[in-house]
Amino acid sequence: MKTLKYLTGVLLMLAGMSLFAQEEYREQIVVPLSNPGESGTLIVGLVSGSISILGYDGNEVIIDVRSVGSKKVTTDKSEGLTKLSTASFELSATEKDNVVEIESDSWKRSIDLQIKVPQEFDLEVSTVNDGKLKIDNIIGKISAENVNGSIKMRSVSGSVLASTVNGEIEVLFNTVFPDDPMVFTTMNGDIEVTFPESLKASLKLKSDMGEIFTDFDIDITNTKPKVNKTEESGTYKVTIEDWIYGTINGGGPEFTFKNYNGDIYIRMKK
Repeated sequence: MKTLKYLTGVLLMLAGMSLFAQEEYREQIVVPLSNPGESGTLIVGLVSGSISILGYDGNEVIIDVRSVGSKKVTTDKSEGLTKLSTASFELSATEKDNVVEIESDSWKRSIDLQIKVPQEFDLEVSTVNDGKLKIDNIIGKISAENVNGSIKMRSVSGSVLASTVNGEIEVLFNTVFPDDPMVFTTMNGDIEVTFPESLKASLKLKSDMGEIFTDFDIDITNTKPKVNKTEESGTYKVTIEDWIYGTINGGGPEFTFKNYNGDIYIRMKK
């Protein structure tokens, strides 16, 4: 294993506190970068909790941690006894060559993170339960995954891969990287993305139980179901894809929009 230039090992370990003291816990962690002033990458994933990321004019990654525990009903077995310990959680942050990775055992209890990073930072962010993803004022490549919650981004520049199952996706771009493909998918929820007027893109669109709206002048290239035929290992397979294909301003990298139960809005930034 490569040596880490900066390591905040197990930064937080809560144990030996009473139940009421553990209902809410707050802490701030400051992670210096190996190469201040240069772009970097943040990698963070939670099982339970929300993540909010803000780009700012600074050279450190600042992590504000908030954890809220749930009350447990006292049973007859504990009557007359003094509580010595209860469930704990751990959170660690490591940094090497401007790559900051945050890990936690958030499956034990919900952890909310508010993180400040230098504005030019790539992001790999995910959460599963009881949480939302919020990203503001970032320039970079952003990958955001949620399962039971929304994904919202404001004033971002670059490219986005956003996927959730039960939740809405909202993204407002200032500018886009001209050669990067993008993907926006959800099962249950609307997708609303606002792009600059100068956008050049090739669109692949599908909403099974919803509608698609836009104020861009899109050149529709195909609205009929696409039939794909393949033959592998003696098996002949035919699939029908009911997608809408089109281009904006002559076309560009492929942007995929897909949901099952919800509408798709592709807006022009005014």
